[in-house]
Amino acid sequence: MKSKRSPSPRGALSNYKTLIPYLYRYRFHYIAGFICLIVVDAAQVIIPLFLQQAIDIIVTGAFTVRTIIKPASVMVALMTVIGGGRFLWRYFIHGSARRIEAGMRAALFDHFLTLSYDFFQKNKIGDLISRSTNDLDAVRTAIGMGLVALVDGTIMAVSILAIIFVNDAHSAALAIIPLPLITLLILLFGNLVGRRFQKAQEAYSAMSGIVQETFAGIRVVKSFVKEWHFLRKFADTTDDYRAANMALVKLYGVFFPLIGFFSGLTSIILLLAGGIRVVQGVMTPGQLTALFRYFQMLIWPLMSAGFMVNLIQRGAVSLGRINEVMYTQPLIAAPPNPAQSEDPRAPLIEFRNLSFIYKEYEQYEKKDRGDGASQETVKNQCILENISISIEQGTRLGILGRTGSGKTTLVKTLMRMIEPPANTVLVKGVDVRDWDLKKLRGLFAVTPQDSYLFSDSIRRNIAYGFEDEQGADEPDRALSAKIEKAVSLSAIDNDLANFTDGLNTIIGERGLTLSGGQKQRVSISRAIIKGGEILILDDALSAVDAETEQKILLRLLETKPESASAQRLTVIIISHRVSTLCNADKVLVLDKGRIAEYGTPAELIAQNGFYAKTAALQQLEQRTVLPN
Repeated sequence: MKSKRSPSPRGALSNYKTLIPYLYRYRFHYIAGFICLIVVDAAQVIIPLFLQQAIDIIVTGAFTVRTIIKPASVMVALMTVIGGGRFLWRYFIHGSARRIEAGMRAALFDHFLTLSYDFFQKNKIGDLISRSTNDLDAVRTAIGMGLVALVDGTIMAVSILAIIFVNDAHSAALAIIPLPLITLLILLFGNLVGRRFQKAQEAYSAMSGIVQETFAGIRVVKSFVKEWHFLRKFADTTDDYRAANMALVKLYGVFFPLIGFFSGLTSIILLLAGGIRVVQGVMTPGQLTALFRYFQMLIWPLMSAGFMVNLIQRGAVSLGRINEVMYTQPLIAAPPNPAQSEDPRAPLIEFRNLSFIYKEYEQYEKKDRGDGASQETVKNQCILENISISIEQGTRLGILGRTGSGKTTLVKTLMRMIEPPANTVLVKGVDVRDWDLKKLRGLFAVTPQDSYLFSDSIRRNIAYGFEDEQGADEPDRALSAKIEKAVSLSAIDNDLANFTDGLNTIIGERGLTLSGGQKQRVSISRAIIKGGEILILDDALSAVDAETEQKILLRLLETKPESASAQRLTVIIISHRVSTLCNADKVLVLDKGRIAEYGTPAELIAQNGFYAKTAALQQLEQRTVLPN
C-alpha cells in the first residue's frame, strides 16, 4: 500500500495544520464567538470592582439603600450580558466545531470509498469505525472547548493579573509565588496525556474490532459453540481499554488536586499579606475582598490550562490517527487523462502476456545457511503467467481450474480491482489503466464469490445495482419492471412466496435470513439489473441445485444487453462444475496461473485433459449412490 504519512509524529501539534481549510471556512463564526467570549470575560472581570465598591460603602456604616442599588444594578446588568454572551459564543464556536466534525466525517468516509480493497484487508473495520467516531469526537472537542479554554484562560489570566497588581502589587507578588509550579505541572501533564490517550484510543479500536468481527461472524460463532472464546477475547480487550483509561484517570487524579492545592496556597498567602495591609490601613476591606474574588477567578484559568492541554493533546493524537487514513493514497486510481476513444476493430477483451504477482502478500520461506542460523528470502509466487487470449463481444467464456489457479485474479484485472502491468489487459482496445475508472467498471456487472447483501429488503438489494447517485428511496414503475425481469432471470421468483413480505422482506445483515442459493440468486439479480455489457459470474451458482442452475444459465445466455450493440450479452462464467460450462462458446482451463487448455467444450473433451477428466469424475459422482 502506497501511503504518505504525516510529516510529524502522531500526536504532534503540527497535525492541526490539516484543519486550516475547515477553520478558514468558519472563520467568521469563530471570530463572532471569540468576540462574545471576550465580552463575557470583560464583564466577569469588572464585577469584583463593583463588589469592592459596595463593600467599602457598607464598611463605612453611613450608607443608604440607594447607594447600594447602583453597584448592585450594574452587577445584575453585567450578569445578564454574561448569560447572553455565553449562549452566543457556544452557538458560534461549538456550532462551528460540530459542522467541522460533520464535514471531516463526510470527507473521511468519501476517502474510504476511494481506497483500494487491499487497504481494507490490512486494516480492521473496528479500527476504522473508531477513527470515524471516537477520534473525530476528540477533534471536535479540541477545536471547540479546547480553543475556548485557550482563549478564555489567556484573557482571564492576563486581565486578572493586571488588575491585582494595579490594586496592590505587594500582596499580588507574594500570592503568585506558586504559579510557576503550576506552569511546570501543566507542561508535564500535556506530554503524559498525549501518550496515554493514544494507548486508550488504540485499545478502543481493538475492542471495536472484536465486536465487529464477532457480530459479522455470528453464524460461525454459534455453530462452533465458540461464544466463550469471543467472550474471553472481548473481556481481554475491555480490560486493556479499562487499564488505558485508568492510567489517564490516575493522571487526572494527581494533576487537578495539585492544581487546587497550589491555588489554595495563593489564597492563604493573600489572606496573610492582604490582612496585614488592611490592618495597616494600606488596603480597604473592599479591595481585599475583590482580590480574593480575583484570585478565586484565577483558579479557572489555571485549571483551564490543564483542561486545554488535555483537550488539545487528545485532539492532536486523534487527528494524527485520522490523518494516517487521509494521507493514504489508493493503489488504484483513475488516470489524470483518461482515454477518450475506443478501437472498434479490437476485441472486446484482450489479455496480452499477462503475468501477475501479489507483491503485497509475498510468501517467505526460511533456508538453513549451514551455521545453525536462518535467513528469510522472498519467494515470489506468480499467480498468473503469460496469459494471452482474446474475447469477442457476445462471447460466452467459461473458466475452469483448481482452487488457487488464478481464476478470480484474472477477472479482477479486468475491472482494475487489482492493478495489472501496463498494456497487458485491454478492454475495447484500450489499456484498462488508461480508462476512466468509473466508466470502466460500469461496463461490468459482477456476481462475486462472496454474495454480500445489505441489511435491507430484497427489492432494495436488487435495485442497488440500478440506482443513480441520488438513489431514489422508492422504485418507480420502470425500475419495478426491471426488478421483475431480473428476478425471473435469476429464478429467485420461485422463492418469493416463502418470504413474509415478498420482495419487501428485510433479509438482515449480510443476508442472514437467506440460504446460500437464495443469496446467490439475489446477487445475480442485482448484477443483471445493473445493465453492463459484460456479465461476470464468479462461482455464483455453487450453492444452487443443478436444475435451477441450468435454468438460470439458459436464461442469462439468451439475454441481450440493453446498452450494447451486440446481439447477446458477453458472459464470463467461473465455476468448478463442468455442467455449468457446457453451454459456453469457449472454456479456459487454468493450472497454476498458466493456460492449460483453451477451446470449445467439445474440443476439450476430445483432448482428454483436465477438463475431460473433471467432467468424467463429476458425472461419476452424480451417478454414484452412497450407501446408508
